[in-house]
Amino acid sequence: MPTSTRARIGVLLPRDLPIDQVLPYARRADALGFDEIWLVEDLGFRGGIAQTGAVLAATERIAVGVGILPAGARNAAFSAMELATLAQLFPGRFIAGIGHGMPVWMRQVGAWPASPLTLLGEYATAVRTLMRGEPGPAAGRYVNVEGVELVELPETAPPVLLGVRGPKSLAVAGAVADGVVLAEPATPAYIAASLAQVRSGAAAAGLPADTRFEITSYDVAAVDDDAQAAIARVRPGLAWYGEPDWAPHLIGLPFAEDLAGLRRECAGPDEFARRLPDEWIAELSLAGTASQVREGIARRHEAGSTSVVLTPVGEDRLGELDRLAEVLPR
Repeated sequence: MPTSTRARIGVLLPRDLPIDQVLPYARRADALGFDEIWLVEDLGFRGGIAQTGAVLAATERIAVGVGILPAGARNAAFSAMELATLAQLFPGRFIAGIGHGMPVWMRQVGAWPASPLTLLGEYATAVRTLMRGEPGPAAGRYVNVEGVELVELPETAPPVLLGVRGPKSLAVAGAVADGVVLAEPATPAYIAASLAQVRSGAAAAGLPADTRFEITSYDVAAVDDDAQAAIARVRPGLAWYGEPDWAPHLIGLPFAEDLAGLRRECAGPDEFARRLPDEWIAELSLAGTASQVREGIARRHEAGSTSVVLTPVGEDRLGELDRLAEVLPR
C-alpha cells in the first residue's frame, strides 16, 4: 500500500527517457524491488495521467505516483474522475500528486491564478471530497464542483499529496491534503522544517496532533564504488539549485549563504554546477558508495520522509537504475 508505515525507497522515471524505454524502465524498477516509481508532468513533455495508467498496467507490485499535476490545468471534477478510476483499476498502488505548477509554464498557458494558494486549497479539497464519494463542496473563488458526485469510486481513495515548497503552501498541505512531495534537494534539515510547517497547517485547521502525513522527498542520486565518480555524475543535475525558486530548500544549511554568493559570481547555472564544491554536492544529493547513499537515505527517513525517491542521472538510465538498486534492503 502506498501509505504503509514502513520507510520506503522509490525511483523517479525521467521525463526525457526515450519512449521505447519508459515501460521497460518501470518493469525493471518493479522487478528490482523499489517500493515506488514517480512520474512527472512537465510542460511540453509527457502527460502525467497517461503515463501513470500505462505504468500501472505494465507493472505488478510497485506503487506509482504522479508528481505533480498542476491544479490550474484541469477541472477538479474531471481530475477526481481520472484519479478515482486509476485507484479503482489498481487498488492500493496509486498516489496522486497535485501542485501549483511552475509559474513560468502556467503563465505561458494562461493558467496562473491571482492567488495560487487559494486555488490549490480549493482544488485539493474538491478532489479529495469527490473521491470519498461525497458531494462536491460549496463553490469557491476558483473551483466550483458544488453538488457534483462521482458514481464510480475506488474502495479506498488514493492519497493526495501536494507538491509544494514554500512555508505557506506547506501549511495549506497540512490543512487539506494527505502529505507533500518535496522536490530536490531534500536535505534532512529541509524535510524536518517542511514537516513542521505541514503540522502547523494541520493544527491551524483543527486536525488531531497525531495526524500522519506522507512525506515524499526527491533527490538526485548516483551509486558507484568510487564515491568521487558518483559525485561527478550528479554534478550537472544540481545546476539550478542556486536559482531563487530553490532558496527554501537551503534554509538551515551551514553553507547556504556561501552557495548564494557562488551563484551571484557565476554567469549561469552550468558554471555554478561546475564550481560547486564536492562536499556541498554530497549534502545536496544522494551520491557516493552504496553504503554512503544508504546512510543518506536513513537520515532523510529519520528527518520525517516516508518515501525517499532517487532521481537517476546520466545517459544510461537503465544501468543507473540497476546501480541505485544496490541501496535497497535485501
